[in-house]
Amino acid sequence: MSDMITADLVDLDLAADTKEAAARALAERMVALGRVTDLDGFLADVAAREVQMPTGLDGGIGIPHCRSAHVTEPTLAFGRSAAGIDFGAADGPADLIFLIAAPAGADDAHLTILSSLARQLMNSEFTDALRAVGDAPAAAALIRGDEPEAPAPAGSEDTVASAGAASPAAATVTDDTAPAEERPFRIVAVTSCPTGIAHTYMAAESLENAGREAGVELTVEPQGSAGFTRLDPQVIAAADAVIFAHDVPVREKERFAGKATVDVGVKAGINRPAELIAEVREKAARGEVTSGSAPSSPVDRAGDSGEGYGTKLRKWLMSGVSYMVPFVAAGGLLIALGFAIGGYKINKAPSVMDHFLWTQADSWAALLFQIGGVAFGFLVPVLAGYIAYGMADRPGIVPGFVGGMIAFNINAGFLGGLAAGLIAGGVVMAIQKVNVPAALRGIMPVVVIPLISSAIVGFLMFVVIGKPIAEAQKGMTDWLNGLSGSNAILLGTLLGLMMCFDLGGPVNKVAYTFATAGIAVASPSDSAMKIMAAVMAAGMVPPLAMALATTVRGKLFTQTERENGKAAWVLGASFISEGAIPFAAADPLRVIPASMAGGAVTGALSMAFGATLRAPHGGIFVVPLIGNAFLYLIAIAAGVCVTTALVIVLKGLRKPVPGAAAASGEGGAARAAETKQPVAV
Repeated sequence: MSDMITADLVDLDLAADTKEAAARALAERMVALGRVTDLDGFLADVAAREVQMPTGLDGGIGIPHCRSAHVTEPTLAFGRSAAGIDFGAADGPADLIFLIAAPAGADDAHLTILSSLARQLMNSEFTDALRAVGDAPAAAALIRGDEPEAPAPAGSEDTVASAGAASPAAATVTDDTAPAEERPFRIVAVTSCPTGIAHTYMAAESLENAGREAGVELTVEPQGSAGFTRLDPQVIAAADAVIFAHDVPVREKERFAGKATVDVGVKAGINRPAELIAEVREKAARGEVTSGSAPSSPVDRAGDSGEGYGTKLRKWLMSGVSYMVPFVAAGGLLIALGFAIGGYKINKAPSVMDHFLWTQADSWAALLFQIGGVAFGFLVPVLAGYIAYGMADRPGIVPGFVGGMIAFNINAGFLGGLAAGLIAGGVVMAIQKVNVPAALRGIMPVVVIPLISSAIVGFLMFVVIGKPIAEAQKGMTDWLNGLSGSNAILLGTLLGLMMCFDLGGPVNKVAYTFATAGIAVASPSDSAMKIMAAVMAAGMVPPLAMALATTVRGKLFTQTERENGKAAWVLGASFISEGAIPFAAADPLRVIPASMAGGAVTGALSMAFGATLRAPHGGIFVVPLIGNAFLYLIAIAAGVCVTTALVIVLKGLRKPVPGAAAASGEGGAARAAETKQPVAV
């Protein structure tokens, strides 16, 4: 830590009276030493982190911190305030303030050192020594651990530098054959916070200390920014209970299924660990076992606490789309197969309940078509239901499905489904904030919330917004049906760009959902089928192009990329755009623009050739269901060639990395180091 804090970064008479002023005063010291390049930009990042969760801790400690592109090297500044500064801690102002600045791509070693400091802050001898120290050099030395009077608390730098939490991977398990009453109670815990630098490790240290005092065997897995070392599966299997102290989703949460569980925020792990241990022991004694297999809602799988409304909205919508896509794929392919076997008049066939002959192909075609139609009937309700689920958890499902079915019945389509899902989730969230008598709480999720929310959503959809949305849906459909010539080609170009922009991400899914919305009817229009064809063709381009590029110019790629290229042939042919993600992650500035160029060419050509598609998925395997199939394949081949050529040219222009050949024969290791991605906060 010697290079992270010096006497110039210590202010023992910090005169600031607000947390913003304190951060600015300490950050100015970092700027003076060249550790921060843009004071205001850095302070904006600190403030953004503070919005996510206050950084004040019980015991008079404030630890404002962030990862920022304006930081040149990991830096720690320390200030001591005589009057105290409010950092949001429950027990009052902080007199010890640590400003932690980590670069956006900070390496694991530096982050581990910062986590070591966070653990030391849980030791009262260390904080008492900081309050008593008389000059800046001594304070800096104390924080670095240079002085003999600096305590060496359990879990300090010497004990946690390798794994951050008592080396969970190396944790031992006591005799599993001993009866439960003859061995210590066993707990495994996971801690995490939005930045993954400070609170994560402070909670781990606090829980471990409390576990020792309570006489339990407690092992922690801190999931920090520097990555995490997974607990040994045997340790988890032998545990009697689990504590989750986290403000971001627990990674691989399914590992902890079948245990008594306490699930709280990370600050609870810091401030009241003994209570958590007692609570989880009581749950285990009562046999209260929870699944632990999934977060409470789809949003929790990827969300960060304190994120903006726009980000939350996108995740709510993606929640609905992710549940809807399997219905789209199954229903669309069944309908397409029905048309392929029975012809385009199969939609006029009578119900197979009334007429079905085992030996007639038309009867089987009608069966497939009608099953697919039933599956398509769920699209809008599922979309709305799971948007509401993403917002409000299980209580949102009922009003979401009700609103979605109303949208379907009044021909409000996908726009209506989106509106119904958002309204249902919002209504349930509002109801959940109302304080109700204890006697009613038991029936709230089963009776009260479904009843009131369904009535409100139904009223709004039937009486207030349903008709305007249905008219908007009809207007959009009419516009699509009227597309021709240059307008259609421009639309194909745009959809191709979107499909290849993030390779299965939100933008890709917007384009895909737009296309599937058009064919999610028994008799889709010709324009809708052209859009579906263009979207699927463009989505096949990136993985196929990467596969071709690794075949044609393998020396431009690492050995791992060449192996990924072999799999990309199959993934691309199957319309799985994610097959190109390994290449884009390693070299985004070359792979993504090249992919977008090829996707735009393919989308435009597909629309120009008038290719049509009734199936929403399937890739090369549904070519028999494609109108103008030969020209469709030409469009895909053209886009693949464009992307392949651009990738090869762009990679060929890249300056060679010194020593690359020696490192991996073809520059693989050096290139991997060149393109190493920073750990996400």
